[in-house]
Amino acid sequence: MSVKSILDLKGGEVTTGTIDMTIAQVAEVLTRNKIGALVITDLAGRVVGIISERDVVRVIATKGPVVLESTAGEVMTRNVITSRPRDTINDVMLKMTQGRFRHVPVIEDGVLVGIISIGDVVKHRMAEIEREAEMMRTYIATA
Repeated sequence: MSVKSILDLKGGEVTTGTIDMTIAQVAEVLTRNKIGALVITDLAGRVVGIISERDVVRVIATKGPVVLESTAGEVMTRNVITSRPRDTINDVMLKMTQGRFRHVPVIEDGVLVGIISIGDVVKHRMAEIEREAEMMRTYIATA
């Protein structure tokens, strides 16, 4: 199965932010939208970073509440690992496991077309396992 199959089900809408947003604003957007990461884009819509709930918690824990006035550009991960729609679910799982992150922006022809979370991957994989189990039950019942 491919990343595209997940995007086809969940859609390609991605909440984005800008490098000049404060960490307080980032936290508010994450909370309001019930999401775990905010993709940071430039004026042309290109991905320039990503900031997650974990990043926000980590920076507050190390620098204190004064960091809430810092900008996303100061805290975000700049070397964003991305995926393509044609990548397999296994490819994305491997990236997430090796990089120890939970969100992967999906890029096609330089354009942000979606985001895949660990929850999306698990949900998709569980549905796949259930389909395989049902096929086995059907096979056994007809054998």
